[in-house]
Amino acid sequence: MKHHDLIRQFQHIFQSNEQPQLFFAPGRINLIGEHTDYNGGHVFPAAISFGTYAAVKRRPDNVLRFYSLNFPDDGMIECDLSHLVYDDHDGWANYPKGMIQYMVEAGHAITSGMDILFYGDIPNGAGLSSSASIELVTGVALESLFDLTVDRIDLAHIGQKVESVFIGVNSGIMDQFAISMGKQDHAILLDTESMVYQYAPITLDGYTIIIINTNKQRTLAGSKYNERRNECEEALADLQTELDIISLGQLTPAEFDTYSHLIRSSTNRKRAKHAITENARTLDALNRLNEGDLEGFGTLMNASHQSLALDYEVTGLELDTVVHAAWEQPGVIGARMTGAGFGGCAIAIVANDHVTSFKQSVNDHYKKTVGYEATFYTASIGDGAKELTAN
Repeated sequence: MKHHDLIRQFQHIFQSNEQPQLFFAPGRINLIGEHTDYNGGHVFPAAISFGTYAAVKRRPDNVLRFYSLNFPDDGMIECDLSHLVYDDHDGWANYPKGMIQYMVEAGHAITSGMDILFYGDIPNGAGLSSSASIELVTGVALESLFDLTVDRIDLAHIGQKVESVFIGVNSGIMDQFAISMGKQDHAILLDTESMVYQYAPITLDGYTIIIINTNKQRTLAGSKYNERRNECEEALADLQTELDIISLGQLTPAEFDTYSHLIRSSTNRKRAKHAITENARTLDALNRLNEGDLEGFGTLMNASHQSLALDYEVTGLELDTVVHAAWEQPGVIGARMTGAGFGGCAIAIVANDHVTSFKQSVNDHYKKTVGYEATFYTASIGDGAKELTAN
């Protein structure tokens, strides 16, 4: 959406002649390192060009008014700055509410109400982290409107707390970190245990990252996410009977082979195997990209998907169908699911001169197998959350 359209919509919806400030927070893809973030491992996300826009104006009172162009049927959602509690009826607006509440709790002076108009171009339910995008666009808006100084990593942690505590979905730090710290044409290798990170240049000479939305809503993602997390915690507890470790991410695949017998449940053993081998693949991925070995990186993507399907069991028919079809296409270096799984999106690295035929062939196969079409997006890797200029 053009900036002036967003301003005009804000002025119409909130009956104001004043000029709001504009902000943007991207969505994210994770190139590799899936379900490792809450296991103390490494992740490798990048901010993308799709995301959430916010037009914001301070009010003279303590009233907060939220409106989303994506959910117009929900109408205007109102609450008071002094009463920021989770409310089922407020739906999506619980994310900005939680962000404001925890910014206040972190000691930041939010001294008045606001009118906030949201618009997102992340496909709903695609697993590209629209919720963290809403949290972080709210965070950077608060920072600017109230002249706050908030460390970007602290902002990511506040967003994670919104997800885990206010909303109640046990979330790792990856989504908020990538959206807060994103950098154009770079992915971020993040050690989720130590929060040490480094940027890695993504040089896609002659290739494009294609996002494939299965258009299957991720109905199971929340409950299964918590289930997988519990299974990993049980596996870790079993390993801790003999090993002095605080997370699965501390083990190498060779060490896991030696000690995996300590994990009593065969299911939990598979979950731990994924977390540990995926962490190793993610570290290897940084080396491949630094060496300009895009093909080697693609091989790791493929292995990641196999592990997510067989050991972590979070893919399902839709994701497996698009990924397996992608593997068969000419010009494809690698493909895998991205995000929590159970629907949502996959990503593929495709040679530029094969992109059109790739989309057609994968979609034909997907529609024949699943019964409806996938949607394809070309992702450019962009900056993290920021204020925009009106023009």
